[in-house]
Amino acid sequence: MGKSLTILQHEVDEYISQFQVGYFQPMTLVVRLTEELGELAREINHVYGEKPKKQTEPAGDIMLELGDLLFVIICLANSLDIDLTTAHDAVMEKFGTRDHDRFERKSKTT
Repeated sequence: MGKSLTILQHEVDEYISQFQVGYFQPMTLVVRLTEELGELAREINHVYGEKPKKQTEPAGDIMLELGDLLFVIICLANSLDIDLTTAHDAVMEKFGTRDHDRFERKSKTT
């Protein structure tokens, strides 16, 4: 497995701490998040959708677009003092209870 969310949040904080401006305001980060999501959507559409990339467009990278989204999400969490591991655990608990019977499960083979 890769790095933990705690380590990722620390790395981003170390990076952002180098700059006078620090973290952008939460609303600015949400706008940046929307922008990055649009870039990911564009790449997904080029690869898996019905809109092929023009020959004049540079090659994109879905992995890097996901990385951009993750970076901005971490910036937003850090700026709001939110531990993403705790957030993840809370969401998994919610899915495990609220959505426990929502989808048909795969059959267990013995």
